[in-house]
Amino acid sequence: MPHSPLPLISSPTSMRSTPSFQEALASHGHQPLNAKSVTTLQVNVGKVCNQTCHHCHVDAGPQRTESMTKATIDQIIDVLDRTPQILTVDITGGAPEMNPHFEYLVQQCRIRNRHVIDRCNLTVFYVKGKSHLPEFLAQHQVEIVASLPCYQESNVDQQRGKGVFDRSMSALQTLNTLGYGKEGTNLALHLVYNPLGPTLPPPQRELEEDYKVELMSRYGIQFNRLLTITNMPISRFLEDLQESDQVDSYYALLEKNFNSVTVEEVMCRSLISVGWDGRLSDCDFNQMLDIPLQSDAPQWIGDFNLPNLENRRIVVGPHCFGCTAGSGSSCGGTLT
Repeated sequence: MPHSPLPLISSPTSMRSTPSFQEALASHGHQPLNAKSVTTLQVNVGKVCNQTCHHCHVDAGPQRTESMTKATIDQIIDVLDRTPQILTVDITGGAPEMNPHFEYLVQQCRIRNRHVIDRCNLTVFYVKGKSHLPEFLAQHQVEIVASLPCYQESNVDQQRGKGVFDRSMSALQTLNTLGYGKEGTNLALHLVYNPLGPTLPPPQRELEEDYKVELMSRYGIQFNRLLTITNMPISRFLEDLQESDQVDSYYALLEKNFNSVTVEEVMCRSLISVGWDGRLSDCDFNQMLDIPLQSDAPQWIGDFNLPNLENRRIVVGPHCFGCTAGSGSSCGGTLT
């Protein structure tokens, strides 16, 4: 990639004594982190995926079996029926489309006029029985947020697996023919960039310009926005850091680049995450770390209660530095 990401800073090889995230908030004049609202329900429908990506914080793959049941999805639909404040349903996984009830969930959300986001890896369209999905998503005006860590084949295949780049380009071209990524179609197509290693992403706007030029000139591909997301020290990415003895230095990088301005915009302040089993979390990262909501908040989707959730105290940890480093990071890209 042409942009140089922020470098790692040196740190001792032994475990360091680091400030907690709460201490970082306090030192910059912030109160403990509280939610402001719940306007987005982020639903992880399972860990089944047709890919095994090196940076995946969900530890998803073809061998995983965790998958949300229709009964749990019906509980989500019930929450939507009695909570008009929830405007967006953000569907993730694994590959969310691998859940057998994915289309049912999308249809029910759209019937209720909710905005739906599908966090798609693009290659799922080539799984047997999934080739109709591009047309299905277009028909229901689903926003697609698609993983593409680079516009160069070698980098993509290194992170996501051999042959992923070529299939991704073909999938994007198919989406373009349906109107995705083009002005005036109301079919939003956003791409996601994750750094290949233990670095912060480069500036989002500059990298987006490069993506647009390169993908159009080489493959005739259009898209709306590029979202740059910081890799979280969770699951496979954490294992890579441990193997290369870079855990301390990566945390030091995140802590050194703590940006107080991002705190007001972190996604957990307006979002609730629903796990494949119906458990509630403050965010997808807390969900993967098995960190529950504060003890007096509802813990399961069947117990969803908006007044007890929209002003809750958010449970934080060292990984929260990943959302507040540099320009900030969220499922919607940078925060500043």
